[in-house]
Amino acid sequence: MSEIRVRFAPSPTGKVHIGNIRAAIYNWLYARHTGGKFLLRVEDTDLERSTPEAIQTLFDCMEWLGLDYDEPVFYQTKNVARHLACVEKLLADGRAYKMEKTSRDGKTGEVVMFRMPKEGVIAFDDVVKGHMEKKAEDVPDFAIVRSDGSPIFHLANVVDDIDQRVTHVIRGDDHVENTFKHIELFKALGATPPTYGHLSMIVNAQGKPYSKRDGAAFVGEFREQGYLPEALFNYLLLLGWNPGDEREVLTREEMVQLFDIEKVHVTAAKFDIKKLQWMNGEYIRRAPKETYRAELLARLGAAGLAVPEGFDLDLLVDQLQVRTKFWNDIPGNCSCFFTEDYPFDEKAVEKRLKKPGVKELLLDLADRFEKLEPFTAAAGEEMVKGLSQGQGMGPWVHPIRVAVSGRGEGIGLFEMLQLLGRDRTVARLRRAAESAGE
Repeated sequence: MSEIRVRFAPSPTGKVHIGNIRAAIYNWLYARHTGGKFLLRVEDTDLERSTPEAIQTLFDCMEWLGLDYDEPVFYQTKNVARHLACVEKLLADGRAYKMEKTSRDGKTGEVVMFRMPKEGVIAFDDVVKGHMEKKAEDVPDFAIVRSDGSPIFHLANVVDDIDQRVTHVIRGDDHVENTFKHIELFKALGATPPTYGHLSMIVNAQGKPYSKRDGAAFVGEFREQGYLPEALFNYLLLLGWNPGDEREVLTREEMVQLFDIEKVHVTAAKFDIKKLQWMNGEYIRRAPKETYRAELLARLGAAGLAVPEGFDLDLLVDQLQVRTKFWNDIPGNCSCFFTEDYPFDEKAVEKRLKKPGVKELLLDLADRFEKLEPFTAAAGEEMVKGLSQGQGMGPWVHPIRVAVSGRGEGIGLFEMLQLLGRDRTVARLRRAAESAGE
């Protein structure tokens, strides 16, 4: 079998949609799995939108996701002379013709049309969808050169695939109709069409194409929200493919080893943001502790929060890492350890601190914690467990948590108290008691 060569051929506009980058991921994995080549082609003929900034955004997204390519970037604009030379061949062979055409803005000019066959069937075996065919007479002639002399997508796309020796075209199924046209273009230019695979759409909960109306839809948005590239890569891979077992969180090596383009699902893939959030948390949880520690310190510093001398950072990492879903959440999840100006969740306050008897409970706890020896998580838990007399610690645990952290959830309560220390714990309990039950 000859070397497999696949390509990712986006038209850069400044934003990279997750549907497009999923196609890149599938192409990249197929190339790595088969020992083939993954090529990047920038279809930059739309000069108004394909700015240097838009192209750089594309490169940044690919680098962030680890999508390296094997040959220099192929810019479509640099192949225009070759595109037009192919047009001349098609005209000379009678496979193309010129005609006057009026554009949508009312301007009339001469365009070049590709002449489709009027008999027979156009057929191809799609590695994802199976056998596809259509009567040739049902595919009308189409334009390949605009009135201003510039090549249109259909022609440029096919000529570039020929020049890059692309063996497999893996792209979204919104291109299926184009493929019937492209196959005839390949034949008319004396080239063998590549093998095609059309990926199902990514859809929302209602089964409609996923777009920015449904939430973040571009790679840059997920990056800004604190998603890890490994998590987004892994999740997008599973939108249309799975390893054939119960595994969901995979290493890049496992993905390369297991990926098979012929096992990609035909049905549309439903985007589930909660699943992605869970997966992001899994990657953070599995990160080396030193990686998490460095990220924690960096984000605390950026938030203007300083770690006091003697603070047990290792205990905080142990408690916080398993509960972190986004790097961006770190400062908010632990600010109470590094400032007295921490926010209070109004709903948690209303639910836990405004009940009758809470003021007395907090004052009693403050007195008990002030005398607790040693002031450790284990000793604190044992003390509260004794107060509950086997009836459950909820009535004590919940008010304590809100009083000392301002939140209704977080790391283990007694580990939290140990990290805060006796003085801050007692002071916060008494301060909260002043407004409790009001």
